[in-house]
Amino acid sequence: MADRSRFAADARALMPALYSAALRMTRNPADAEDLVQETLLKGFRAYDRFEDGTNLRAWLFRILTNTYINTYRARQRRPQTEDVEDVEDLYLYRRLGDLDERAARSAEDETLALFTDDEVREALESLPDVFRIVVYLADVEGFSYREIADILEVPIGTVMSRLHRGRKSMQKRLYEYATTHGLLPVADPRT
Repeated sequence: MADRSRFAADARALMPALYSAALRMTRNPADAEDLVQETLLKGFRAYDRFEDGTNLRAWLFRILTNTYINTYRARQRRPQTEDVEDVEDLYLYRRLGDLDERAARSAEDETLALFTDDEVREALESLPDVFRIVVYLADVEGFSYREIADILEVPIGTVMSRLHRGRKSMQKRLYEYATTHGLLPVADPRT
């Protein structure tokens, strides 16, 4: 059983990764911030039930993923109404740590910004939710199949299948991009 007074310190290091994952899920910075804030609030409230020595990162990602699935997907189906004057932006997020813009970017975002085209990011974001989340958790966040299965509460076989299908879909889209932009050698019709 963990002590709630340690939550801010323990969660602070994970906030950039949580925000990056939330942004991939919601595809909207404001929604991603809300999702992280809600995740941290739920994590704080349940932190006394967290088992010391277990994987806090996986535990918070599970909360983030479940919150996204339960709240944000349902919200997308309803008309949006917001009264932003009544809410201070990122109240809990700012109280847990003051991160500058660069620190809030994930290593994956930094790498993509330096070495690849936006097409890779678009290929990932074009995937349906069930594939995008699994590909993101495996290839960007580095979670194992077992951890992803626990986070999403699905069998390992489902994780493996979704990861395979998601990667194949990205590969197809990136192959089409490479072909369209002349990045691949032209096949010799005689062979």
